[in-house]
Amino acid sequence: MGVPAFFRWLTKKYPSVIVDAVEDKPKDADGNRVPVDTRGPNPNFQEFDNLYLDMNGIIHPCTHPEDRPAPRSEDEMFVLIFEYIDRVFAIVRPRRLLYMAIDGVAPRAKMNQQRSRRFRASKEAAEKALQIEKVRAKLEADGFPLPSKKDSELHFDSNCITPGTPFMSRLAVALKYYIHRKLRDDPGWQGIEVILSDANVPGEGEHKIMDFIRRQRSSPSHDPNTVHCLCGADADLIMLGLATHEPNFNIIREEFIPNQQKPCEICNQYGHTIDDCRGFVYFFHDIFCSTPLQKEANFIFVRIPVLREYLEKELVIPNSPLPFDLERSIDDWVFMCFFVGNDFLPHLPSLEIRENAIDRLIKLYKEMIYKLRGYYLTKDGEVYLERVQMILDGLGKAEDEIFRSRQVYVWDRNASLYLVGRGKGTYLVPSSVSVPFSLLSARWRREHEDDDEPYDEVRLWESGWRERYYKSKFEVDGDDINFRRKVAWAYVEGLCWVLKYYYQGCVSWDWYFPYHYAPFASDCDTVSHFVPCFDETTKPFKPLQQLMSVFPAASRKHLPTEWQKLMTNIDSPIIDFYPNDFRIDLNGKRYAWQGVALLPFVDEKRLLETLESMEKTLSAEEKKRNSRGFCRIFVGSKHPLHSFLEEFYSAAEMKDRNMVILNPSFTNGMAGQIAVDLEAIPIGGDFQSPIDNQVLSAVFHDPEFKKGFVFPAKRLQGAKEIPRVLKSEDWDNRKSYYPQIGFTRDLPRGCLSTTGRRMLSHEMNAYCLSNQGGSVSISQFPDESQLHTQSLGRLYGLFCSLCSFPVAVV
Repeated sequence: MGVPAFFRWLTKKYPSVIVDAVEDKPKDADGNRVPVDTRGPNPNFQEFDNLYLDMNGIIHPCTHPEDRPAPRSEDEMFVLIFEYIDRVFAIVRPRRLLYMAIDGVAPRAKMNQQRSRRFRASKEAAEKALQIEKVRAKLEADGFPLPSKKDSELHFDSNCITPGTPFMSRLAVALKYYIHRKLRDDPGWQGIEVILSDANVPGEGEHKIMDFIRRQRSSPSHDPNTVHCLCGADADLIMLGLATHEPNFNIIREEFIPNQQKPCEICNQYGHTIDDCRGFVYFFHDIFCSTPLQKEANFIFVRIPVLREYLEKELVIPNSPLPFDLERSIDDWVFMCFFVGNDFLPHLPSLEIRENAIDRLIKLYKEMIYKLRGYYLTKDGEVYLERVQMILDGLGKAEDEIFRSRQVYVWDRNASLYLVGRGKGTYLVPSSVSVPFSLLSARWRREHEDDDEPYDEVRLWESGWRERYYKSKFEVDGDDINFRRKVAWAYVEGLCWVLKYYYQGCVSWDWYFPYHYAPFASDCDTVSHFVPCFDETTKPFKPLQQLMSVFPAASRKHLPTEWQKLMTNIDSPIIDFYPNDFRIDLNGKRYAWQGVALLPFVDEKRLLETLESMEKTLSAEEKKRNSRGFCRIFVGSKHPLHSFLEEFYSAAEMKDRNMVILNPSFTNGMAGQIAVDLEAIPIGGDFQSPIDNQVLSAVFHDPEFKKGFVFPAKRLQGAKEIPRVLKSEDWDNRKSYYPQIGFTRDLPRGCLSTTGRRMLSHEMNAYCLSNQGGSVSISQFPDESQLHTQSLGRLYGLFCSLCSFPVAVV
């Protein structure tokens, strides 16, 4: 998940980081679909060597999409996943490697967040089901026609997208089939290696990818000018990309489209919520039931080299006492971003990304550099806490002012909303609205009936905020300095753990931050004396153990039958881990999704002891799902490694699991080790879905290094800097924005055609009527000739995303 709102902040501050992807579409020939020939030159004017897929970012939207009806069966889900991979592959066209990584068992620090998310999802699903039942009953009583009820058995529980479930096991088999088919039939796949790291291989998907890249970089055969592309939507991928220090690293992701309409959960029509539903009875051209134009999401590239250019200008210090080191400065910037938010720690109360928290930290950072005459915060994943202390001290001194300014902004915003009619004043509806006023006003009242700010007992903007915070959140006396420092030290230990995780891999699988809330920066006044110590001998949970750690009782159907009873039986020794209800603390926020889920932390020792006694109840299939797996490498018949694998299998015993070091000349310079794959399909053998197999696979292990080896966080020798992209006009945030397409400035830029302007005016009128009232004239939107003189900023991109517009080029 990463830092909330980080991506929007980044693209607004550094807009040239983003380029729109150029995509060739499959063609239709006499009714037959002709796929894209991925052997041709990349239309984005950038050739890529390696493509990495963070698969969970593909699995979730394909199995339970938010903007369209859900797939009707598991087979449909798998087909959508295959089509998504096909589409990304056709855009990127890797020439050496495709690496597919599914989230495996996560470190304990991440499991706490997963537990919170899954319990929330279960709670929200139960509440939504009750709401639907209540509204359906009322509509039926009033005589409105309704569709038949959805079969609860067909409901897709997204919690099953977790290692160890039957769904993930079936998905792994489906992906192996897909890989075999593509390597046999698709010419664009013939020369590449494919590595699959499924859910039985421990580690988060993106961190398995990063571990692979780190180990390749430290191998003699690695090409320091490899062009990487990582597919994923998590904001933390940007930090991971920076942490590689590779000269050409890019991220591909779907373009974010805000405020997408969702179908009503009762009638499956668009334009209204459950509370406004009236079944199938609607007016002709009613804006409350109009179906939005279905538009395939566009892809964009996030260019890490361009972000490095921005950061170089942002972080450089004039008259610095020591030469400026961009690599070290970028590592420090990544570390400071962790203060604002990450997947493992709550963010500091005084830092909000929307309040320019990162800019504030950069200012404090530069002051620290001046005082310490050029010393940096981090090196190769290690943190110098005496230097971090100086930044926290500066932030702590500003906390009073930050909290007061934040509340003044809230008061000013509320006053402004009243003045423009969005508070509890009169709601003005234009006379052109052709729908019943009662429906429109009822909808608006429901949306604004909770406009009052939630009561905040801590009141950070008033004196005494520290005492109230610790009393409310930790149930301890705010004057207990020892406790405050204990929390602060645990938090700073977490920052050290996260940085090591990003730069060296998981240093401890069982470490986690044992509190729901962060300390104040001003309470971190002694962290310079703290020495973090992690138990590096720990091992990851097994998949079923993780399921028991993160699942609520409502998702127990994905667990072995006997294990399910541990979640519901009152005599279970771990029944307290699975509360039926729990409190969500808004913690000064407005919406429940922003709050803190107050779930009990899982006692690891008690959980594992209980589950150990239950292992004998597992079937053979369940034991397989509960095992730790291996990555697998696949190659087609035309790949140089294929002949080597044929000889390898003919000479090796199938039960032989000894590792053999790969010759990098067979694998485009990729280093590693292989072993016999007991599940490999022999040449000429059939897959379960009948494929005359020509693909060979083997167990794959990354290169190994001695214990204590430190992966260097620096540019490698021989790495060539790519041509600089930014020009003087890229620093002018006031100029109009029109998107660059592909990786070259020589392509024409995109803008709205006259037809597009008409469609935008029409769609925006409907949007205004259904939200606030008012109308939009076509004359308000500039055409091509006005594009360079009017300041619309990224609003253009937003409006283009909301509607399917014909686009002109200039």
